[in-house]
Amino acid sequence: MGTVCVSKFGGLSSLLIYVLLLASSLVIFSGKSLAISSTDLMHTKYRQVSSLRLQRIQRHLEKINKPPVFTIQSPDGDIIDCVHKKKQPALDHPLLKNHKIKRVRPEMPKMLKMAKTQAPSHRHINNTKGVKWQMWHHKGEKCPKGTVPIRRSTVHDVLRAKSLYKYGKKQTKSPVLASRRFDAPDVVSGNGHEHAIAYTKPSEEIYGAKATINVWNPSVEFLNEFSLSQIWVLSGSFNGSELNSIEAGWQVSPELYGDNRPRLFTYWTSDAYQATGCYNLLCSGFVQTNSRIAIGATISPVSSVDGEQYDISILVWKDPKLGHWWMGLGDSTLVGYWPAEIFTHLSDRATMVEWGGEIVNSGPREGHTSTQMGSGHFADEGFGRASYFRNLEIVDSDNSLSSAQEITTLAENTNCYNIKSSFNKDWGIYFYYGGPGKSESCP
Repeated sequence: MGTVCVSKFGGLSSLLIYVLLLASSLVIFSGKSLAISSTDLMHTKYRQVSSLRLQRIQRHLEKINKPPVFTIQSPDGDIIDCVHKKKQPALDHPLLKNHKIKRVRPEMPKMLKMAKTQAPSHRHINNTKGVKWQMWHHKGEKCPKGTVPIRRSTVHDVLRAKSLYKYGKKQTKSPVLASRRFDAPDVVSGNGHEHAIAYTKPSEEIYGAKATINVWNPSVEFLNEFSLSQIWVLSGSFNGSELNSIEAGWQVSPELYGDNRPRLFTYWTSDAYQATGCYNLLCSGFVQTNSRIAIGATISPVSSVDGEQYDISILVWKDPKLGHWWMGLGDSTLVGYWPAEIFTHLSDRATMVEWGGEIVNSGPREGHTSTQMGSGHFADEGFGRASYFRNLEIVDSDNSLSSAQEITTLAENTNCYNIKSSFNKDWGIYFYYGGPGKSESCP
């Protein structure tokens, strides 16, 4: 199966699950309602929650929290359930009722040959065996063969969301801004979302994308804001509800996870974030095959200013034989796949790829949010201070990787977050990006 890329620079019953979830949520009975309180970071404040609502939440949790074969308590407080592959949430999708999980490795894209010379400060630990790069690995426990690790959702996770329906989903799009170019790549811009991204021009020959992404721990000011760095693989129209998107990267999202730690994540939608898709495994769709990688789990260690630099390589590509979209880490580690059946336009090919950072500026209030993007430093501060994406690559119709060509960069608010792209023999096409949010230049 291979190992993950991390580069260093510098059969519980539903009743038992119900009891555990209630206990973890500090539930105090109070007549016909329940008083929920929490001292966790930016969790829901003390408030009344009706027993009816709690029952609806519990039914949903029992649907997505599948009975585990084995359970691992992570040092960061996460509970990782080792769930039999055939019992995972993906197979609840109505289009996947008769789906057989793929056991044969897909043909991976032919690698791009890069120059062997490296910058002096460039040191790899890519694909090093035994690297414990997710926090739940640190105790040395593993999920048994034939299972997949899934981060357990709790009552508090759901209560932090705006509603049960919106739990695990991105915000739906707002009206497209007239100031954005016709090919501007994000459908939720204008809803407080700000970006510093690079993207390809519209094309008919995109079958995947890859990049190596610098990992940091940016500060997020408010519960309903996030900071992420990711790859978007897109197809369909940006107007209406036809857009298909596959997304993968790392994010800090207090609302989704209840803390400020950077976490590996995925997302998908086949209708422009309207009704389909979700983060990670919080709905049916993504089929996980890897027993060592937990989507939604904390990434550790992370980069520090003027110190050690860490990154992860992410590859998303279409299997040329069966048409499923696979996610890989490093050179050869497979995480799982999005079945072709759950998409419309992406069942054929992608037409655009984006790489970069995104934050939410929640407003309205005085001044800009202080939520950071990337490292919290501007692009022109360079290596060791600004966050980067390097080795931006595209998968073509021959299932071969090649360096991305003719990319365009975009940042809506350069006083708060910016981006600067370049090229060299070692990093290929790359860019630095990010910023501090509220500051002297971003009041």
